[in-house]
Amino acid sequence: MSRTDIVPFFRAWIANPLQVAAVAPSGQALAELMTSEIKPDTGPVLELGPGMGVFTRALLARGVDEHDLTLVEYGSDFVRVLGQRFPDARILWMDAARLAQTKVLSGAPYGAVISGLPLLSMSPRKIIAILSGAFGYLRSDGSFYQFTYGPRCPIPLRILDRAGLKASCIGRTLMNIPPAAVYRISRRRSVAFPPLANQM
Repeated sequence: MSRTDIVPFFRAWIANPLQVAAVAPSGQALAELMTSEIKPDTGPVLELGPGMGVFTRALLARGVDEHDLTLVEYGSDFVRVLGQRFPDARILWMDAARLAQTKVLSGAPYGAVISGLPLLSMSPRKIIAILSGAFGYLRSDGSFYQFTYGPRCPIPLRILDRAGLKASCIGRTLMNIPPAAVYRISRRRSVAFPPLANQM
């Protein structure tokens, strides 16, 4: 991890610690674990909260074509860096919680979602909005990958149950600072997300 990544990331954390929720970019070990189930034929990949592009680089190393990447980032400083580093990817400057409302994505359904979002610092309503948007663009056999520094899945069980989703821990890495775990979130059955107005 280079100083050119750490300094702007740390500045973003100082400016908005709840939005960034980490003082440094994720490490290589976590990036490899996050993308371990992604293959070149997974299809288009949607990445939420890519930050400085640590997971994005790992996706490219897995054989995903840069043209097949859509990066959704809220931080304007990060958006500028991503545009310079991944000029062939589609980069959207927006809140991932608005994906379901804006319908900005088109084309083939996504084969996977990689999320670097700090779900532990978000309200249940926002988590539901993010999941609703992401799974609205995922193929039926697609998966949503989320890491956490916490001891369990960062998506509460009641939200998973209500949405017809299941979570499986695909691994943990002690090599990351702090140590992290990665969860695969997938459909348990064909259930549409209820309207957000009816949620907690």
